[in-house]
Amino acid sequence: MSGNPRIKDIAERLGISQASVSRALNDKPGVAGNLRQRVLEVATELNFTPNLVARSLMGARTLTVALVVHQQAFPVSSDPFYFVILRGVERALALAGYHVVLATVGDGAIQADHLRAVRERRVDGAILAGPDIPSALVLSLMQRGLPLVLVDNALERTALDCVLCDNLQGARSAMEHLLWHGYRRVAFAGGPVSWLSTRERREGCNDALRERGLEDLRLAVHEDATTVLTGIHAGRELLDMEERPDAVFAVNDAMALGVIRAAREVGLRVPEDLAVVGFDDISMAESAHPPLTTVRIAKETMGELAARRLLELIGEERGTTVPVKSIVGTSLVVRASCGCAEKGT
Repeated sequence: MSGNPRIKDIAERLGISQASVSRALNDKPGVAGNLRQRVLEVATELNFTPNLVARSLMGARTLTVALVVHQQAFPVSSDPFYFVILRGVERALALAGYHVVLATVGDGAIQADHLRAVRERRVDGAILAGPDIPSALVLSLMQRGLPLVLVDNALERTALDCVLCDNLQGARSAMEHLLWHGYRRVAFAGGPVSWLSTRERREGCNDALRERGLEDLRLAVHEDATTVLTGIHAGRELLDMEERPDAVFAVNDAMALGVIRAAREVGLRVPEDLAVVGFDDISMAESAHPPLTTVRIAKETMGELAARRLLELIGEERGTTVPVKSIVGTSLVVRASCGCAEKGT
């Protein structure tokens, strides 16, 4: 047989209709068990590979899920947060016979053919990870009926399935630790105020302050992204204030590392002159100098929960389920940047 085998070839070999072959290959009802087995045997014998695009257009499953992230989340060498989430997604999907494709979005532009495949519903569902995924894209995919799960993000007015970390409690525990050290001029280095993680982490800090009868955070700056570079910018601004902070809570580890660099630029030592705490516990946090005190998120768990929930949505009729919000706990990892002798992880 020349060329790639087709459903027609399997049907001719067995003397049955192409519709019966399609139902058997896609695990649909209406095919006897022994016939389904024969179809699978012949498909294997002929090295049949289904055309995933055609299957999608027919309403069948592609066994493919897209993970959509912002282009700034990669390369993973600068901030591997979403790469670890991807590992969790892949692990859960593999158990169900699915595989994942990565799609990135930028400032209003399609960055990869995979995102076009998502828009055209050539995947069974999508996990959209990060607070910088445009809401317009999320709503557009939702209106197309594509099963969706958000990670590290939630829409303000539209309920969608999402997986979040406990931003409030994580930030509260970090601030409580700084207050325990005796720091009172604590500054906040944050990302965009439109991001849920930024708002909740700042609020968690303020909760800890209020519990002790202290004022809300007064020293704060917000950047348009949460990278090492924006952390340097935030650190410079904070350290140039007339009332210089004695500690900085950064909204994520990348920014915390940037704040440490900014402190060194002006001759300050961390933690002797300035304590710094981050959030996420990325791989570089432990190897930083000094090692970074931070809030650990179970990132692989977030990925696994998102993938499992998406598989549930793929298997359900549209509109038959209530959106689920999953909250993953956090834990404070005490290292040296806060002024403690490192206690390990």
